[in-house]
Amino acid sequence: MSMLAMAAAILPFAQSAIVEIERAEQERLNACIEQVDEDAEQAYEDSLRWLGEGARPAARYCNALAIIGLGNYKEGAARLEELANAPDAGGESDRALYLAQSGNAWVTAGYPDAAVTTLSNALKLAPNDADIRTDRAAAYLMLEKWQPAIDDLDRALATYPNDIEALQLRARAHLNLDNLQLAENDMSRALLLDNRNIDTLVLRGDIREAKRLAEE
Repeated sequence: MSMLAMAAAILPFAQSAIVEIERAEQERLNACIEQVDEDAEQAYEDSLRWLGEGARPAARYCNALAIIGLGNYKEGAARLEELANAPDAGGESDRALYLAQSGNAWVTAGYPDAAVTTLSNALKLAPNDADIRTDRAAAYLMLEKWQPAIDDLDRALATYPNDIEALQLRARAHLNLDNLQLAENDMSRALLLDNRNIDTLVLRGDIREAKRLAEE
């Protein structure tokens, strides 16, 4: 048999083996994600063993999520960002996911500047992702950059007009710019969607107080 014929015969088996490895890794990653919610410490220990078997992207992703699950948001954010920028990170959707989760971790850790940078990089890969725009808007609010937050939320709400969190955030940004009617409009819509939401009820009180002070 020629070398070419041998290669042609072996190729289907090699491809099948690769598919099986990828399937097994995905199952292991899914189990890791569930474990993070149930027992982050155990998930972290499992991730270390997985890393010891070869630091493939799924193992590094599992490790970063476990670190975040343990409350080490800064370190977890940095690891997700590092993974997103690695040559073996995967396609654009994978990288966007890692960056989006990194950005959220930066927000939780109290680093809104880092969050804006990371989420902006995520949007370069997924410019139409409304959730990432809402997340970046939350970081802008922490930085008191009201108009950039509104710009992001306008685009997010154009995609998902009933997103309560986005409505709350935009109302809060308008409130800080003294756009009281616009703030009330967003708050009222959020309240219509869920009239028991605590954040919306607090927001309603803040808007009423701002209107009272404006009338004095």
